[in-house]
Amino acid sequence: MSHESSQTDNYYIPPPSTYPMIGSIALFFLGFGAAFSVNSLPIGKGLLAIGFAILFYMIFVWFRTVAQESEAGKFNKQVDMSFRWGMSWFIFTEVMFFAAFFGALYYMRVLSVPWLADLEHKILWPDFTGGWPTAGPGASEKFTPMGPWGLPAINTALLLTSGVTCTWAHWALKLNKRGQLNLSLFLTIALGITFLACQIYEYGHAYSELNLKLTSGAYGASFYMLTGFHGFHVTVGTIMLIVILCRCLSGHFTPEHHFGFEGVAWYWHFVDVVWLGLFIFVYLV
Repeated sequence: MSHESSQTDNYYIPPPSTYPMIGSIALFFLGFGAAFSVNSLPIGKGLLAIGFAILFYMIFVWFRTVAQESEAGKFNKQVDMSFRWGMSWFIFTEVMFFAAFFGALYYMRVLSVPWLADLEHKILWPDFTGGWPTAGPGASEKFTPMGPWGLPAINTALLLTSGVTCTWAHWALKLNKRGQLNLSLFLTIALGITFLACQIYEYGHAYSELNLKLTSGAYGASFYMLTGFHGFHVTVGTIMLIVILCRCLSGHFTPEHHFGFEGVAWYWHFVDVVWLGLFIFVYLV
């Protein structure tokens, strides 16, 4: 089927698939594995491993099938628009996900902590003076907050630079400069991996030298939840970029039709913007 004819064909409907059922089986193992692991049952880790293995298999073969359908010219402009709307709504849900955590951080810093330190509550916590960062009233362990300069500033530079190289890759693809495309994608991936390595080192430094832990009250919980989930998203984005690089090396995508690349670029820029918010409101302010 030629690509030109696919633009006038009916909306492509794929044949019945077993992938959703395979995904459900993976979630079944993951759910019971998580429940058993939380309750310290030995079988939990094994069930989690099985669940993740099935999930990764499902994602790999399903995405490979979609890529093969795209390269075969089965997707017309309607399908392309559906993919764009789907990715847009997915990123919107991610925005709401992080908005909830930023909202919790705002509530603690601006409302709950000053309220708990108010004079009318001195009878409960007479030594609690409020302020930020704090573990909250009744906390006994002392910790040192993570400063903005050093690794956080380096990570900010890394992600901002990766946004530039990702944009460079997009323009290289539009101009059909495959060498620049592959180079800039490789640099974006390398910057993402370096960011993750710096964050792992930062966590080790926080635990061992700053005594800053997930259990360090309001500050520790908000710090690790926000930066940890962002690190997870960077990991997912880096894996996606690696897949796109492999497809580019295989000759996939054209200057006119490359939404697989474009969707991943959207996601990476979203990750960059979230980090800027983290650097300002978690580290700097």
